[in-house]
Amino acid sequence: MRTLQLLVGSGAAAATVALAAGPAFAAGISVSTTGSTVSVVTSTCTTQVDGSYGTGSLLTSSQTSFSQGRQATLSGTTVSQSAAWTNVTPGTYTVMVRCADGRDAGSQVVIVSTASAPTISATSAPSRGVLGGIGGGIRDYGTVTLAAGGALTAVGMLAAGWFLRRRRRPYRL
Repeated sequence: MRTLQLLVGSGAAAATVALAAGPAFAAGISVSTTGSTVSVVTSTCTTQVDGSYGTGSLLTSSQTSFSQGRQATLSGTTVSQSAAWTNVTPGTYTVMVRCADGRDAGSQVVIVSTASAPTISATSAPSRGVLGGIGGGIRDYGTVTLAAGGALTAVGMLAAGWFLRRRRRPYRL
């Protein structure tokens, strides 16, 4: 029993430390591309130095240093910072972000392709809706079909009642 209490106590202490240090574990960047534009978003650079939250660098495969890439200044708020590069030629790039206080927020590889977004053409809506949800309720059935379905439902309910009654009193029919 003492071992269990010791394990529970140390688990609670570890959870408290993990919760107190929350944002440190969530550090990183998110990179996306739209056509020839590459953008980066981070929430790691929360302090401003000289009006900037930091710098992002877009490096080609032949570049290895942060200072060799195309630089973009991070802008935003203490909650979210972002930067973007336009007119990026197709290829594989590494996006690196360095906060204004000198910390590295992270790096991520991104591929810029020449494929354009698919075109979406407008179509007219179907005249009877999407025909879903009710099953066969959109078809007009005749009186005979509806009467037969009602009779089958009634017979099923009577059979279920008879079975349950018989089960409760096994000596009766």
